[in-house]
Amino acid sequence: MDNLKPGGNISLLNLPEPILDCVLKLLSPMELVTMSEVCICLRDRCRSEPLWEVHIKQKWGGFIGDVAYKEWQWHITTAKERGNNQLNQQNYQNGSLGSFSGTWPVLHLRSYLEDCRHLISSLGNSFMMTLYFSLENGKFWFPAQVYRGALVRDALVRYDSKTDNFQARQQNGGWHVMGNNIQWKILRAPPVDTPPCVRYVSDCLQDLKPGDHIEIQRKSRREIPYDWWYAVIGHMESCNENQNFCQCRYSDTLMLEFKQYSHGSSMRRVKLLRNGEQYEEASGCYGGIRKLVSEEEIQRWEELLPPPCQTPVYIA
Repeated sequence: MDNLKPGGNISLLNLPEPILDCVLKLLSPMELVTMSEVCICLRDRCRSEPLWEVHIKQKWGGFIGDVAYKEWQWHITTAKERGNNQLNQQNYQNGSLGSFSGTWPVLHLRSYLEDCRHLISSLGNSFMMTLYFSLENGKFWFPAQVYRGALVRDALVRYDSKTDNFQARQQNGGWHVMGNNIQWKILRAPPVDTPPCVRYVSDCLQDLKPGDHIEIQRKSRREIPYDWWYAVIGHMESCNENQNFCQCRYSDTLMLEFKQYSHGSSMRRVKLLRNGEQYEEASGCYGGIRKLVSEEEIQRWEELLPPPCQTPVYIA
C-alpha cells in the first residue's frame, strides 16, 4: 500500500472498484478505447456492456430500437457460425452480411452489415462496443423509420459522419435510395417489430374512441409495402358529439380523420371496420392500427405534418 501514501504514485487499479467505474463512465468512447490498451484488466473493464450501452443510448437512443438490437445479434451470431472460411467464399468475399425476412415476392431486407469480419475477432465478444463503432463508421445499415410529411416509411439507414446526417434506402418495387442527407429530427426507431410488407396485428381496436391519436398502415397497392399514417379517431356522421350520448366507441365502424387533408377532401375522413379486416377503396389499402399514448409522439407528428392547405401527395 506504499503507492497510496502522500507523494507516492497512485495506480488507477488501486482505486476501489466503485470509484474506478465512476472514472470510466466519464470517459468518451475514444478515451475508453485508449484506456483499454493499457492492460488486460482495464481492457475488460473498458469493454464492459454497461459502459457502452450508456454511450449508445446517449447518441443513438432515439433511433436504435429493439428491432435493430435483434438484427445486430443476428449478425454477430451468423458471423461466428460461418467463421473466416465461409466469409471468404462466394457472396461473402468482402465479409458483408444481410438479414432477410419473408418470402418472395415480399422478401424484406431487415439490416445489412458492410463488413462483419471484425465480429469474429475478440471484438465480437463486446456486443455494445462493436455496435457503437459499426454505427459510428457507417458499416451497419439498421432498420429505422423516416418521417415523410404525412407518413412514416420504413427504411435501412446508416450514419454519415461527414455530414452528421444519415443515408436511407427503401424497398419499394426494388432497392432505392430514399435520401443521402436525412436529418436526425425526421428519423425514429420502429415502434413495432413488424416488417413493412406484413399487416400489423392491432391490440387496441376495441378500445378506440373519438379523440384517440393513432398510426395506421396504409398503401396504394397490394404489392408494395405499408407506410404508417397519422390520424385521429373522429365521430360518426350520426353522432352529435355530446359525450353523454356519444355511442361511437361501441360502433362496428371507425371514423378516421386525416388532418393533413383539407376539409372537403375525400381523404379527410375515411370509414374502416373496427374488427381489423383490411379495407380497400379508391384511397388505398389499410392495415393494422397502433394507438399513440405518448404525448411526445403526438407532438412530433403535429410539428412535422404539412398544413391542410398544402394537401400532401400520396406517395406510392
